Amino acid sequence: MASVAGYFDRKPTATARPGLSHLQADPSTPQTPQRTFSSAFSSPSFSYRAEEEVLVFEIGARHLSAGIAGESNPRCRLGFSPEDARRVGDYRQYYPEYEDRPRKRKRNYQWGEDHELWRMDLRSLDLGLVEDKVERAVRAAYTKYLLLDSKNRRMVLVLPSLMPHRLLSSLLSSIFVNFQVPSITLFSSPIASVVAAGCRSGLVIDIGWSETIITSVYEYREVHTRRTTRALRLVTQRLADLLKEHAEQESTKAQNQASGDTHGQKGPDEDTADSRYFDFAEEVTSRIAWCPTGKNIDGPTSQEDDPAKTPTQETITDAGPPNSSNALDDSKISIPSPLPPRKTLEIPFPELAQPVESILLAPNNNPHDLDDHEQPLPQLIYTALLYLPPDVRSVCTARMIITGGGSQIPGLKTRLLNELKRIVGSRGWDGVYGKIADERRDRLKEVNNGLHGPDTAVKDVASHSEPQMTDEITEKLEQGKAKRMRTAVAGEIRGVETLGAWAGGSLAANLRVKGVVEIDRDSFISNGLGGAKRESEIASATQRMGLGARASLDAKTGWTLGPWA
Repeated sequence: MASVAGYFDRKPTATARPGLSHLQADPSTPQTPQRTFSSAFSSPSFSYRAEEEVLVFEIGARHLSAGIAGESNPRCRLGFSPEDARRVGDYRQYYPEYEDRPRKRKRNYQWGEDHELWRMDLRSLDLGLVEDKVERAVRAAYTKYLLLDSKNRRMVLVLPSLMPHRLLSSLLSSIFVNFQVPSITLFSSPIASVVAAGCRSGLVIDIGWSETIITSVYEYREVHTRRTTRALRLVTQRLADLLKEHAEQESTKAQNQASGDTHGQKGPDEDTADSRYFDFAEEVTSRIAWCPTGKNIDGPTSQEDDPAKTPTQETITDAGPPNSSNALDDSKISIPSPLPPRKTLEIPFPELAQPVESILLAPNNNPHDLDDHEQPLPQLIYTALLYLPPDVRSVCTARMIITGGGSQIPGLKTRLLNELKRIVGSRGWDGVYGKIADERRDRLKEVNNGLHGPDTAVKDVASHSEPQMTDEITEKLEQGKAKRMRTAVAGEIRGVETLGAWAGGSLAANLRVKGVVEIDRDSFISNGLGGAKRESEIASATQRMGLGARASLDAKTGWTLGPWA
């Protein structure tokens, strides 16, 4: 007890000025002095960093990707399948006979609708169900993967550039009401893909689930857009029919009814599709489906070059099309079927390329027999480039960005570039083509040869190709300028790799780039999308304001929808 009393006697009182005796070392009771530091010299706390974090979400028709700005990959990628939308306590999927249960056959236009978040046709879409799916997916991303609180954190949404206003309003209201996000910035998917590729301009070819969108981006602005329904949904459906046909053949052989003759079998119904094969066909598409690369045409792609007359400019790099005499034609792929009768399907390897080639490329179809929304991808890319101004076309041709889920199919990117080279080499950049146009060119050549003679015919030589008078001073200036500046590639058909739309949104958000569409929570809840103003109104209000008043521009003039208007 004496030691305890001595300890309290050594402590300074509140009235007396504290000395340094209590800081002396005591072997019995060591003491640690209390040190205080000024907040001006201390490092920022965790709460300050948490307020600066920006969350990036990419919402598509099939998946939701979420992560933190500044990271190269999203932390999670969640789907919208029926298995992921079950209630708590629903364990029917673990029953032994759950996969073998009979299911309702659906029409072709209903193929995969249970696995989609939305469709552009809103007539049969339940927007309330869309809001519930978005809320559940975002909440799962917050609680399981991000492990962050949604309050006081801005959100960046990467969305397609064309969305119905009712669908966009449902997405925003579901996030604002359920997660208390202070503000949301909208980024366009094509522009985010261009940013992730390290470019300012490019032709973005997004091979998505329900449609393929070709967008021309010039200086971070969308210039032109083309669409087609040839996308992964039709590819997966065609591959499901192929798997079903082989499964029926295996079951027939097992019962000794067909004995190897498949002519009397009933093929898959063209009007209906079996939904049981959806997961199986989607997995086979992502793992084994491929596309033959075709012919690789090198060299200039001007209008005067004829691939049929200059075979030395062609280099065949065929990856094994179905009709070639390649060793892959005799090989077969063994695929275990998870559906009854649960047999191993022996499918020839070239047949796995037929759905991709017949749907996305359509080599055996005449483009004149197809509608505008059914054009094959090479023809649609050529049409999108043809309708661009020459300066924009030269820049976009050299920066073709192929993205989306379909871009992961091996051989598809190379095949699209080769087909585009073939079309440009045969037609050039002339929108008028066909039999009548060829006859007209032949008549002009005959008139030219008749006026000047066959030996003295005037050759079509560009003015920049003719010999010019040289100036030494100008040459020196051009050489010095060339050393300082790096010339951009233009006019050459080539592809550029991209990290994806989510990575582009993460990079832009990490650089604190101010988006065109920034929506505040209070203004949206009070007015909805009706509170958005036109860009002309914002511009006129900015011109009327002075330098001091422009600081509160967002609070006074409101916000715009930008490309979603």
